[in-house]
Amino acid sequence: MECAWKGRTNRCLGPARRRCGGCGAVAYCSASHQISHWSEHKEECDRLKQHMKHIDSLNEFPFTFSIQATIQVCEKRETRCSLLRKWGIHQLGMWLYECQCGTSVASFSCSRDCFFSIKTFLYLERVLRVAPLTIYHATQTGLGSRISETNQKLHIHYLGPEKELLQLAVFAELHALFPGMDVHIEFIGPAVPQCRDGQSFTLRKYARCISTDCSCRSTEDVSWGLHTSKSATVSMKLRRGFYHDCYRDIVKDSSPHLIIAPNAGIAAYSSWLPTIELIKEINVPAVFSDYCEEACNLGARYITSITGSPLSFPIQLNPFRQPMVVEDSALFLPCYSNCFLFGM
Repeated sequence: MECAWKGRTNRCLGPARRRCGGCGAVAYCSASHQISHWSEHKEECDRLKQHMKHIDSLNEFPFTFSIQATIQVCEKRETRCSLLRKWGIHQLGMWLYECQCGTSVASFSCSRDCFFSIKTFLYLERVLRVAPLTIYHATQTGLGSRISETNQKLHIHYLGPEKELLQLAVFAELHALFPGMDVHIEFIGPAVPQCRDGQSFTLRKYARCISTDCSCRSTEDVSWGLHTSKSATVSMKLRRGFYHDCYRDIVKDSSPHLIIAPNAGIAAYSSWLPTIELIKEINVPAVFSDYCEEACNLGARYITSITGSPLSFPIQLNPFRQPMVVEDSALFLPCYSNCFLFGM
């Protein structure tokens, strides 16, 4: 936890151990920094206090590892690395990118072999599958009954992918989540490497696991008991750049039914302004997620100030948020990948 006044005027005097007595969500290195920050913090203090009341529900997951992956990580008794080591999957396959040991997206290999294999780990697979599960939930939220109007062809524009670029194989789960439907996803963002700009992929029904004797290697297409259409596909295309710059070229191939922006940080990046204006113009449902309720609140206020309209989808807890807390968050609030959703 960093001092909430860090980087302003005076240098911090030490660790941020002095918590706000009102909300308890922010901390300071000294009384002087707390006093200096009050003129800004007083507007958010009551709101953060209400958010802090939701801690128990945020940490509640129906998994055997919930306390380890939530409370113990927040209290620094565990880390993501230590948990993955205990589970025997540290630095294996796509799990590599779930801790600080993982290769950064900036060093994303330019080889075409990006589909790392993965063995199914019962409940633990939820850690990796948060992205496709969030797509499913966002589709139900953003389209609802209108999904029938897609004629079994669902086109999604996925904005700002980062770690997802190193875990593309997990999106094969969309075969099970949208049975019999062709799903096409355009991944658009500045983190897409130049060498992969414009590349297209079609996924198998399920990712192959790392075990050489697993039955999934004995057939070309495994359905694991799910009756899906043989003709249904999950296809993807990578696009480098900001959405507002790429949109005109993208829609030549793929007009979206839905726009999804995971962990968007709407209020933190000025580049969102032209994108929000574009989304308003094209009038396509857009669902955003973020790590905590306060980030969504700031993002929602930013969107309404630009569009002049209220949200179409109010801020709501994502039941498919990742069940491992984000380490070293800026607030004492527990933060999870794709924790809350809201939309326009």
